[in-house]
Amino acid sequence: MRDRLLLGPLLIALLLALLWLDGFLDQLPCPAWFTNLGYPHPTLPPGIVLFVVMVGLSIMAARELADILHDKAIDASRRITTMAAFFGLCVSTFIPRNFNPTATTLGPSWDPATGGLIVSSSAVLVLIVSLRFYSRHKNTEGVIAAAGGTMLAFVYLGLMFGFILAMRREHPVWTVAWVLLMIKACDTGAYFTGRAFGKRKLILWLSPGKTWEGLVGGVIASMIVGVVGVMMIEWKDRPGHLVLVGALTGLLFGLIGQAGDLMMSLLKRDAGIKDSGKTLPGFGGILDVLDSPLLVAPFAYWWLRLMLPLHG
Repeated sequence: MRDRLLLGPLLIALLLALLWLDGFLDQLPCPAWFTNLGYPHPTLPPGIVLFVVMVGLSIMAARELADILHDKAIDASRRITTMAAFFGLCVSTFIPRNFNPTATTLGPSWDPATGGLIVSSSAVLVLIVSLRFYSRHKNTEGVIAAAGGTMLAFVYLGLMFGFILAMRREHPVWTVAWVLLMIKACDTGAYFTGRAFGKRKLILWLSPGKTWEGLVGGVIASMIVGVVGVMMIEWKDRPGHLVLVGALTGLLFGLIGQAGDLMMSLLKRDAGIKDSGKTLPGFGGILDVLDSPLLVAPFAYWWLRLMLPLHG
């Protein structure tokens, strides 16, 4: 409890500081060499700091995932698992956005199907490399399980994580902060409400510590942050029921975030471990902190795509 109370606020403060820096750099002019390559905007691209931070987190989380697979007696290589996570994150980050053949942007022009084909081709490449690596000793035992773990890293820690950067490319940095704070508000609210009032177990066989009371408390906290945030991120002068939008967004992201937490519990319980690691005292490992944002990120991206046009 003490470690969580001390480290939690520091992590949130660090997150906000990094997001502020990302937004600050987004306002700086592009170097001449970058503009000469065809980049169409006068300022630096958004997400520079966020990408660097996410690469580091993805690498650390991939190593934890490889250890979880090892605990399940799957001979997963840390190198290949990390490569798959890093490659998936890069694919989702640098996939071409320009589908207009007449536009002048960084890189070549693409037809609308190219983005999906790039992701599909990347998945095929990761699978081939994984199968080749795990059969390099001319031994087929465990190849399927190990290759499956590699694909899990590619999707879970690469493509899914990359949706946070996709949000950053299309929205102001404080919109991304709002999404992340809603997720963490639910985690925090669920933890403390569950400890104080929790009696009815949520899913005893999967996560004995979680309770229905904790879930309700966490979702309420997420909804509060949702309402406060939606009033502060430049929506206040736009039509629509902002309180309803904020509360509904907090409700949705809170519930999905808890599902992400349970999804990681499923992996850990299958491997017979309590925490994914010991990197963060009071929290466990990097995956124990990222499990909620990882599942929320794809839903949040599409939710913002649906909701923002209603207020724009």
